[in-house]
Amino acid sequence: MKRTNMHVTGDCQAISGVLARIGDKWSVLIVSRLGAGARRFNELKREIGGISQRMLTLTLRGLERDGLIQRTVFPTVPPRVEYALTPLGFSLLEPVTALGDWALANKTKIAAAQQKFDGTEHRPEPRDTGAGVTLLR
Repeated sequence: MKRTNMHVTGDCQAISGVLARIGDKWSVLIVSRLGAGARRFNELKREIGGISQRMLTLTLRGLERDGLIQRTVFPTVPPRVEYALTPLGFSLLEPVTALGDWALANKTKIAAAQQKFDGTEHRPEPRDTGAGVTLLR
């Protein structure tokens, strides 16, 4: 294997890992919410409908591990914890917002394409080979 191939493979693996994190619907919603300012756990849970406590915890940990958010514990009784975007997280906000805007602007076209695709049954068409054998294409 050539060295350039290993580099491309490494790049693909790195990109895949990043896209897996930021492409997750919960991560996008959390980053978007934190773009408006720091939030406590329960604030995020209320603002992001449908996310379970466990999924919110796992997603926050992943975002923190990737350096996109910062978890701050305040020494109060009971302890107060806030989550906020790091500078790296803020740099993600613009492309995530642009992607969300694109999805909203094109949702009607996408739905129409899906309906068209689903309406055509995408089964292979029979093709006569001329040798008495019918193949599917």
